[in-house]
Amino acid sequence: MRFREDKPEDLDRARAAVAAWREQHPQGTADELVTDLGGDFHRDYAVVLRGVLFAVDSHQAKIAAGVSIIEVVQ
Repeated sequence: MRFREDKPEDLDRARAAVAAWREQHPQGTADELVTDLGGDFHRDYAVVLRGVLFAVDSHQAKIAAGVSIIEVVQ
């Protein structure tokens, strides 16, 4: 899939789908995610789904650890 063929709504849909999948599969792997959701997206979108999963997990880890994602500039 070429970048210019990608649409913002595709990424929005991927974010929502991955977040919902993670809620249902808290111990799921990236390969399981691609197996479960890959058919709903372009065949080359697996790398995007894995990236979105990483972002979702990273965000949740920061929340669980109490790390603020807002940086105070002085």
